[in-house]
Amino acid sequence: MHSKQMEGAQNKIISADEHPHLIKAQGMARLIKAGLNSYRAICWLCKHEAAFRQEILLLAILLPVPLLLDLSLGGRLAMIISLLLIPLVEILNTAIEAVVDRIGPQFHPLSGLAKDLGSAAVLLSMLIASLVWGLSLYDYWA
Repeated sequence: MHSKQMEGAQNKIISADEHPHLIKAQGMARLIKAGLNSYRAICWLCKHEAAFRQEILLLAILLPVPLLLDLSLGGRLAMIISLLLIPLVEILNTAIEAVVDRIGPQFHPLSGLAKDLGSAAVLLSMLIASLVWGLSLYDYWA
């Protein structure tokens, strides 16, 4: 495309008549579509991301523990939320990696930094969960 053609293509207003798939769903249809998109993303993560599978396994094993212990509601919630934080941050880390990989295969220091920051966020979520669980279990047994 020549530069004049590109200018025109960039400034063209897209109408819903020409592209009906671009109309955003509203109300319950939007919620259903969002749910299906989330389901598809979680299926993709389970198939392609070993770290996510490991974190879901950890969640499945540890989730009953706060429910079985005689803890306050706040203690139980803190333990459960700290566990859920780990796969949540892993999803965000994977999204960052996908965007960086989409930009291109060439190495760039900022691309490496973005991936490292995502990884650091996952590590921090694990440290938070470990701290919450350690303090909760210490209080339980003390």
